[in-house]
Amino acid sequence: MILCKENILRTRLMIVDELELVRFALAQLMSKHTEIQVVAEAANGKELLDKLLTAQVDVLLLDMNVPDIAGSDLIAEIRKGYPSLRILVLGTNSAIRIVQRAMKAGASGYITKNSSPTTLFEAIHKVATSGRYLNSEMAERLAFASTDTNINNVESLLSQREMQIYPLLIEGTCIKSIANTLSISDKTVSTHKSHILAKLGIKNVPELVRFSIQNNLLCD
Repeated sequence: MILCKENILRTRLMIVDELELVRFALAQLMSKHTEIQVVAEAANGKELLDKLLTAQVDVLLLDMNVPDIAGSDLIAEIRKGYPSLRILVLGTNSAIRIVQRAMKAGASGYITKNSSPTTLFEAIHKVATSGRYLNSEMAERLAFASTDTNINNVESLLSQREMQIYPLLIEGTCIKSIANTLSISDKTVSTHKSHILAKLGIKNVPELVRFSIQNNLLCD
């Protein structure tokens, strides 16, 4: 934090979001708050890491859906290089699996984009003062969520058809081959694939494979 000439302690904030319009809107919102100073912006992981080399940042307001690196991997990399930097994830998805992965990777807090400006300011202040932030509902869900993922947990999340497609995806079977095997359309397979990734809080198939390996879900 820095002490400005008005003797106000300001939090130096960096905004990371792929969309320029979102970054602009957030910067405009922050400009109305005297205790926050936006010092940098970035559209992707590489730009973020480059700017951290020179920018003095207290809190990183991060959209995990950056285009060039998995969000949890980016958080872990930032935490390794900048252990004192506070990371507040601003996400579109409140699925507990995504929140778990963000916090486990080293995020200081998680807030969704449908939160009010007041809530966002509160979250920034909380993580800036070495605290952690989750709203009460999210914290309760996280507390009761199982920390050990196994095949039973996955089965409870996925439909019967999704459980048929899941192992084929992690084996590297293409959409058309899955469709032929199950006698359904390519579009239906793609829809089920999207549902599987969303329910498990995973961005793409390579991440799904890594998730399966880490949790011993690969078939022998």
